[in-house]
Amino acid sequence: MSLPPLLTLTPAAVERITTLMSQAETPVVGVRVGITRKGCSGLSYKVDFAEDGPRALEETVTQDGVTVFVEAGAVMFLIGATMDFKADTLSSSFVFHNPNETARCGCGESFTVNAA
Repeated sequence: MSLPPLLTLTPAAVERITTLMSQAETPVVGVRVGITRKGCSGLSYKVDFAEDGPRALEETVTQDGVTVFVEAGAVMFLIGATMDFKADTLSSSFVFHNPNETARCGCGESFTVNAA
């Protein structure tokens, strides 16, 4: 049995990452995705510019010309997830569709993953 891809990017996410990288104030090589402890459900996604290449134990996802570095501590939470970008009249953000989530808070800011 093979594992699903670590992280898949939608065309909207690829387009937004490309746009953000072109507008960055300093040179960047991609974005870095991680997990932080936050919110009422316990975990939250974080996305930052990556000014350098992969750090120790990070995984690299390259798709359609963009590079995403997945922090080592986030890999086990993100296997099989899809990173999307959504924009509407009042907000815009990266959105993760993660099959590993077992609960999400009402406002959508944080999530839970139960350990097997």
